[in-house]
Amino acid sequence: MRVSLDQPDTFVKSQTLTRDAFLGGRLTVSQPRNGFRAGLDSVLLGAAVCPAAESLLDLGAGVGTASLVALAHERGLGAVLVDRDAGMLALAMANAETNGVGDQVRTVALDVTAAGAERQSAGLKPDSFSAVIANPPFFDAAAGTRAGEPARARARHMAAGDLDLWVRAAAAAAAPGGEIIFVYPAAGLAPLLAAFSQRFGAVTILPLSPRSSEPASRVLLRGTKGSRAPMTLLATRALHIAGRDFTPEFEAIFRGQARLDW
Repeated sequence: MRVSLDQPDTFVKSQTLTRDAFLGGRLTVSQPRNGFRAGLDSVLLGAAVCPAAESLLDLGAGVGTASLVALAHERGLGAVLVDRDAGMLALAMANAETNGVGDQVRTVALDVTAAGAERQSAGLKPDSFSAVIANPPFFDAAAGTRAGEPARARARHMAAGDLDLWVRAAAAAAAPGGEIIFVYPAAGLAPLLAAFSQRFGAVTILPLSPRSSEPASRVLLRGTKGSRAPMTLLATRALHIAGRDFTPEFEAIFRGQARLDW
């Protein structure tokens, strides 16, 4: 759950920021007023991380909301945030410091689709992270209408084939036995599942729908590096009871009172 605190500020490129409260006020996150904004997907992604995780890699981290959610649940966790937008990473580090976890966060300015040698040169050692999370861009750059604001366009659009490169980067960085978790629109499940199935075992799919009478609109996908366990398709879970009210399960998650149990 995000609540705007309406405290504008300026950042690089004279961006106007808002300060938004997450997890019932436990987190305060500054992010650009215009462009891609963290919301429910970021909270779900951070809340989906296994409590046993010791090291976290956040690919396409933006302002760091998903990682901050994970850190709010597990203060012993260390996180590396990767994004190609250095300005967003500076804001992510400022958010980490504001929330008292600056010493647990490191940022890396890098395109997730970069070659393995470039990732390693940037300090992303292979087979290193017990958890890797991502909320990748979800529209094919060659299809539809691109967002007018450049940062929003970069966050929402990717070239054909780049989704597989994101999964490849996650697979390279994860430690043996590590978990990889992506949140993605349900309409894009097929290519994401194909990319996961080629590299991971114990693939778990959690479809999420706005309401019980509606089809799934997003999915959480989790895989385990090195596992040979079969795939599990979980029952669809509805976010809302009726109107804008969340179900008790998701109300607790969005208020920071519970992790995602899946």
